[in-house]
Amino acid sequence: MTAVDERRMTELFENLEVPEGIKIELLRGEIVMMAGPDLVHNLIIEEVLDQIPRRKWHRLQTQDIDILSETSEPQPDLVVLDRDATPDSGRLMPSAAVTMLVEVVSRTSVQRDYLLKRSIYAAGRVPVYLIIDPVMGQCVLLTEPAGSGDEADYAVQRITKFGDPVPLPLLDVELATGEFGTLKGVRPHRLP
Repeated sequence: MTAVDERRMTELFENLEVPEGIKIELLRGEIVMMAGPDLVHNLIIEEVLDQIPRRKWHRLQTQDIDILSETSEPQPDLVVLDRDATPDSGRLMPSAAVTMLVEVVSRTSVQRDYLLKRSIYAAGRVPVYLIIDPVMGQCVLLTEPAGSGDEADYAVQRITKFGDPVPLPLLDVELATGEFGTLKGVRPHRLP
């Protein structure tokens, strides 16, 4: 895709009227539309929110992220940032201000969450990317972003089964996962 095409996609994305209940993201120049999340997804996000101290951290659920090195404006399921490092306003949160991004895998988001967003968030130097996977009953904690563009990735990956705690040292939190639900009737995938 040429730079002109990418600019057009960004302009189209920013001016797109989206029906209620539909979530859209711009991911490496492609507009992705998704239906609203499953109840399991929302309950997992609620569990995570309850465990991240509000006094120290902003926990945002509908915040678009600006990845300067990418033609991407993802909207993660949860954005965590230090209260002292938060911009005053704006639709796009600079990825440099973000401490952790969380995605909860759905029936249709496996490839995006495990591969595409992993690379995009690493390219944006987001320190912690947590994938919560109710299909496989596991959390994948990714830290130490490196590289750029399509080659960007996280150097450290830690997989934790639901029921075991996930240490989040940057947040000074140990995330309990025992209450995380799983999606029934969904075929297991082979990622990561």
